[in-house]
Amino acid sequence: MSAEKIIGDWKKNIFKPLYWLEGEEDYYIDLVMNYAEHKILNESEAGFNLSVFYGKDAVWSDVVNACMRYPMFADKQVVLLKEAQQMKDIERLDAYIENPLASTIFVVSYKEKALDKRTKLYKTIKKDGEVFTSEKIRDYKMVEWVKDYIGQQQFEMNPKAIALLVEFVGNDLSRVTNEIEKITVNLGSRKTITEDDIEKYVGISKEYNAFELQNALSSKDLAKAIRIIQYYESNPKAAPIQLVLPSLYGFFSKLYSVCGMVDKSEGAIKHLFYNNPYAAKEALATLRLYGYEGVEKALLVLHEYNLKSIGINSTNVSDGSLMKEMVVKIMR
Repeated sequence: MSAEKIIGDWKKNIFKPLYWLEGEEDYYIDLVMNYAEHKILNESEAGFNLSVFYGKDAVWSDVVNACMRYPMFADKQVVLLKEAQQMKDIERLDAYIENPLASTIFVVSYKEKALDKRTKLYKTIKKDGEVFTSEKIRDYKMVEWVKDYIGQQQFEMNPKAIALLVEFVGNDLSRVTNEIEKITVNLGSRKTITEDDIEKYVGISKEYNAFELQNALSSKDLAKAIRIIQYYESNPKAAPIQLVLPSLYGFFSKLYSVCGMVDKSEGAIKHLFYNNPYAAKEALATLRLYGYEGVEKALLVLHEYNLKSIGINSTNVSDGSLMKEMVVKIMR
């Protein structure tokens, strides 16, 4: 069951006695917990019938006692246990979970990991409750995720702006949605987000970022690459070498994978590039320019400068100097 399905059922007043929300992706867990806390009960009901516990401070017996109470002036009560992964003796909730009170909706958030499916606690939860596992969105799916999310908010974002945001933020959905919200509240009546908005409201330079450095390497534009690195030298926090290298290594690793593919069409390779046709087209242009040997060499050079960046075979050399040497070697 998805987070949307759980919330959809709640909107229809369809409830189970227990919801166990687990996994590495906080965004969907927080989405469900927030709805449970603020929407299941109305304001007057919540004053008597909403109990919130936090795993680090919660005592299992207090949680069980809250679950065993009957609702006041309402037909149901809600008990929330947040950050349950930090709770001591959490397995002692098992006795209540085996015989839950029908008028209690018990919602547990268990972040960063998942319960062992072999445990008695997990099997008991599955018997009468609902287990939702929130998994991280894969990097290659992020462009589509952002596009869908933007559409749900009744906005549009051009492909370059999406690529820039994803490149900067990665697959942290909570951070992505926060950044998008920050942008949209400043757009006024405008409904399209551009790379200028990303630069202005997220704080990423649209000209001097890892994405543009990658483009400079892709087209072997040494002058542009050096300009970007000089910007980095003037703004050390903008893109330290340890943030730039993984991005470049990821790009050339994908090109290396394309080299081994029989079908090298845009459609066949775009899943490697966030399902972005524009990015797939640029990747094929880069591959034609570098060839197999050039891509292989780029990976070796990136590995060499990753070692140098942590002081192996290089001492007292600035990030800027290392990056300048690196791009010259890759393009040469």
